[in-house]
Amino acid sequence: MTAGRDASLLRNAAERLASGPAHTLDLARDVLGLVGHDGAASAAVFQLLGTDPRFEVDAEGVWSLGSPEPFGAPLSETAFAVVDVETTGRASWGGHRIIEIAIVEVRGGAIVDEYQTLLNPGQGIPRVITGLTGIRTEMVQEAPYFEHVADEVERRLEGRVFVAHNASFDWAFVSSELLRAGGDVPRMSKLCTVRMTRRLVPQLRHRNLDVLTRHFGIEIHDRHRAYGDALATARVLLRLLDEASGRGIEDLATLEWYLRRRRKQKRFDPEQYSLELPGYRKRGRRR
Repeated sequence: MTAGRDASLLRNAAERLASGPAHTLDLARDVLGLVGHDGAASAAVFQLLGTDPRFEVDAEGVWSLGSPEPFGAPLSETAFAVVDVETTGRASWGGHRIIEIAIVEVRGGAIVDEYQTLLNPGQGIPRVITGLTGIRTEMVQEAPYFEHVADEVERRLEGRVFVAHNASFDWAFVSSELLRAGGDVPRMSKLCTVRMTRRLVPQLRHRNLDVLTRHFGIEIHDRHRAYGDALATARVLLRLLDEASGRGIEDLATLEWYLRRRRKQKRFDPEQYSLELPGYRKRGRRR
């Protein structure tokens, strides 16, 4: 099954289960149109739903929805906060600080808002960082400390999906700075454009930002500066969302499922999910 067809079939399965639990073979018939070979039909259902945490199956092979609302708002209506930070070093837990942050908001297939500022880290900027970014210690001496902009950063993240290229790095710094400033760390979904590229553009062997922008024909202005990299990442995100749409992926929940679908698969085991158990009643038989 192709990814686009899989995404559409997931929604069909959710709609089928919204009216109540259904046996594996009923789903095979009603959603996949498969009849005649019980083992193959059951295996196909497990292949489709097996990695999706929104669907649950019991020992009798009866499926149900794990959540009353398994599919969220369309990606076209989802707000994304695309973030890039420049820092004094690689590890937030090692005492390193943010020296520049940029947040680019993407919504409805377009860039709708931008924010950027230098930050005073309260420490000198190492020579290697200046060599990479061009940011010198004297450039940030009059800049605000993070605590002065923490409320603004939190406001621009709240209610959005956090996106970054190598998201774990940027999120670690932003969340630690918010905590250090005494603010709240928003609970939000996170997307990494490196991981998205791995699944949506698998033909690319390398996934750094330079490779991606060349692949999509995007120009980067001020490479290794927060705003230049955040803007380029936002434009890459838009192209990746187009790739997702071409696969029939319409909402954030399905996109998250697609990105992690190889994990924790519920495998079809004829010994465990017996076709003779009472959970399945063929049409035409009295219940």
